[in-house]
Amino acid sequence: MERREEQPGAAGAGAAPALDFTVENVEKALHQLYYDPNIENKNLAQKWLMQAQVSPQAWHFSWQLLQPDKVPEIQYFGASALHIKISRYWSDIPTDQYESLKAQLFSQITHFASGSKIVLTRLCVALASLALSMMPDAWPCAVADMVRLFQAEDSPVDGQGRCLALLELLTVLPEEFQTSRLPQYRKSLVRASLAVECGAVFPLLEQLLQQPSSPSCVRQKVLKCFSSWVQLEVPLQDCEALIQAAFAALQDSELFDSSVEAIVNAISQPDAQRYVNTLLKLIPLVLGLQDQLRQAVQNGDMETSHGICRIAVALGENHSRALLDQVEHWQSFLALVNMIMFCTGIPGHYPVNETTSSLTLTFWYTLQDDILSFEAEKQAVYQQVYRPVYFQLVDVLLHKAQFPSDEEYGFWSSDEKEQFRIYRVDISDTLMYVYEMLGAELLSNLYEKLGRLLTSSEEPYSWQHTEALLYGFQSIAETIDVNYSDVVPGLIGLIPRISISNVQLADTVMFTIGALSEWLADHPVMINSVLPLVLHALGNPELSVSSVSTLKKICRECKYDLPPYAANIVAVSQDVLMKQIHKTSQCMWLMQALGFLLSALQVEEILKNLHSLISPYIQQLEKLAEEMPNPSNKLAIVHILGLLSNLFTTLDVSHHEDDHEGSELRKLPVPQGPNPVVVVLQQVFQLIQKVLSKWLNDAQVVEAVCAIFEKSVKTLLDDFAPMVPQLCEMLGRMYSTIPQASALDLTRQLVHIFAHEPAHFPPIEALFLLVTSVTLTLFQQAVLALKFPEAPTVKASCGFFTELLPRCAEVEPVGKVVQEDGRMLLIAVLEAIGGQASRSLMDCFADILFALNKHCFSLLSMWIKEALQPPGFPSARLSPEQKDTFSQQILRERVNKRRVKEMVKEFTLLCRGLHGTDYTADY
Repeated sequence: MERREEQPGAAGAGAAPALDFTVENVEKALHQLYYDPNIENKNLAQKWLMQAQVSPQAWHFSWQLLQPDKVPEIQYFGASALHIKISRYWSDIPTDQYESLKAQLFSQITHFASGSKIVLTRLCVALASLALSMMPDAWPCAVADMVRLFQAEDSPVDGQGRCLALLELLTVLPEEFQTSRLPQYRKSLVRASLAVECGAVFPLLEQLLQQPSSPSCVRQKVLKCFSSWVQLEVPLQDCEALIQAAFAALQDSELFDSSVEAIVNAISQPDAQRYVNTLLKLIPLVLGLQDQLRQAVQNGDMETSHGICRIAVALGENHSRALLDQVEHWQSFLALVNMIMFCTGIPGHYPVNETTSSLTLTFWYTLQDDILSFEAEKQAVYQQVYRPVYFQLVDVLLHKAQFPSDEEYGFWSSDEKEQFRIYRVDISDTLMYVYEMLGAELLSNLYEKLGRLLTSSEEPYSWQHTEALLYGFQSIAETIDVNYSDVVPGLIGLIPRISISNVQLADTVMFTIGALSEWLADHPVMINSVLPLVLHALGNPELSVSSVSTLKKICRECKYDLPPYAANIVAVSQDVLMKQIHKTSQCMWLMQALGFLLSALQVEEILKNLHSLISPYIQQLEKLAEEMPNPSNKLAIVHILGLLSNLFTTLDVSHHEDDHEGSELRKLPVPQGPNPVVVVLQQVFQLIQKVLSKWLNDAQVVEAVCAIFEKSVKTLLDDFAPMVPQLCEMLGRMYSTIPQASALDLTRQLVHIFAHEPAHFPPIEALFLLVTSVTLTLFQQAVLALKFPEAPTVKASCGFFTELLPRCAEVEPVGKVVQEDGRMLLIAVLEAIGGQASRSLMDCFADILFALNKHCFSLLSMWIKEALQPPGFPSARLSPEQKDTFSQQILRERVNKRRVKEMVKEFTLLCRGLHGTDYTADY
């Protein structure tokens, strides 16, 4: 292959001159990559080496880098370069050189069989790639040939070395096939060819695995090789003997992990469910692992229990439908289900003493779905068998959801606590799902257990047990409509009897009350038995999230029934807000809760409560408005403005809907006079302007001010009308002084809601014109926005032009602008494609080119030729021919936008000198 060095065409455009890619320079660059402490130099070396790998010279230097006197890092680079040339530039290799290339690779693999393992693997991958490119026509029995060549007795390498090299080659072959870039029709041909060739592989693997004299390292490699081949969707019945041998190998601790991997991969292949007879033979093999599983659990051997559980779950989860279909084998499948149940209930606390139970949760979804998908008669039979199993599952899951003792929990790391929280969420989702199978009986079951626990005088109950039962109830009530359940009144009655001595239990009590808020709206007489608990919890910072979110749910769902409690709720809320018990986000939720609550009151009551609620903050804001801006008073200002905007988000008196199904929509008459929110906004308007005047150049404060009005506008809609003129005026002044994004967003909101009403048109029109002219002055030309470093800005600008260009025929001023400035737009787009913009944005620029071509074809055909004329534009790496090809391709494609995107991606790689390098993998 050495004489391929003068072969043209393989280097990426813009690569360094061919002479640079010598063995010496490659070695220098590798030294720089591995040992130079300067990160810049490392990056330069890496980029240069990537170009070297794809250059024509790679054929020459690769073999030299593999010389025995080189260090493994250098040999590895040589082997990698060969793989890249074979896998990506196969068409460059003349057919008469296939055989010599194959022979050279075989010879190198034989040499490295007793050398560096990482280099051996790379060479095997290169030969695998060559085999895939030659199969089936140019090398019909590739796999059989590999096996024969490596079994030849006259090799200088010892038998074990040859055997391991052959196994490595056979292992990487299917892996290389999975990641190869073969075109689809070739992929199908090669897959079929490999399926036939597994006949040459599996007998060898069986022999090596069952041979008592095979050393452990060989058997380990055999299992890995088997794992690799089954992912080619080999018929499960052809794997039977090897799967059985892998089950036997599970007894050998050194082979355990590889055996598990091989068995799981074989069982999990999508095609396996067709081979029901083989699957039925596997059930006894899996059940035969139960003693080993129990032993592992007893000895605290988490790795073994985890591996056996993976096998049981792989069989159950992937094939439950096929196995349930075999009704006469229902008992053996039930035994497998019970084995998986044992894994779900494995002793210990996840994730500290066990990590296995979480693997089983998806199985229970799958099994339930499969049972419920059968026709009525079969379903009834399986319901009878499996309802008791699912009731047992609920007990097991609630046991697993229990917190450890306070002392033990205190030693857990924050990461372990977070994993346990997520695990409980998964259990919660599973319980919610199981409700579909068990229905109302599940709630009765939980209620009875909780009742017995709380009323039994015989033994003191643990808070963990109570908490888990409540957690189960809450999991179901959160998503299932429990309004018709006859056990909820009893549960609400039990809640006040719970002796709450612990934060986790208190949290769950809160969340359970929150989950029942819709039920409380239908049974308002029960509100009084739980509301005091929630208000009491508000004062505890440790219950911040659960108590505030529960109060918010109650205020949202039950607002018409809360007026008798409103004074108390407002007083407690004010108290905790003043004492600063809660973090910022919970304070905001609390304000939203109060907004819902006040919405149901009479206008005078609302104004009275608003006055007492807001006054302290207004006084604070007045003081802050007098002070010189500094970081601490900025935080206070943003906090107060946030509280107001969250209150106004939910305070809505204009319509009161009742959510009762079947009952009529209850709409209270809209009160006479202005909306309470508008009254408050008008009162504080001047104060807000004063704050703004001092903080106009601070984006956060401006954003917080705009949020107050934006949330009010969204909630009040037409009721906001009295504020429109003064708000438009304020926004105009703000934006003229220092333009900010939040002011634009608020302007958009106002235009959206009020521009269609003639009465509001003058102030809205004036604001819109002002904002537009300020923005255009700021940008001089809108094209400038395409050159911004922020991706969202560029995307939005591209979106603007792709909307604008289709209007150039129907809207005369747009047509005029495109004629006058379209060339400038095209140049900006070409500059971006040429390398100025991130590659991730190329689709957006392709959209502009497509729109120009579709709607301004004659102009584009003139502009694009002129624009690409100057040498070096848009990239010094482009030849005139490449530019010409690109412009012709673009002008030809006026229908298929996807093709234009592909052209732009190809062209930008040429412009950046990345064509044919590893960087293209991003695409």
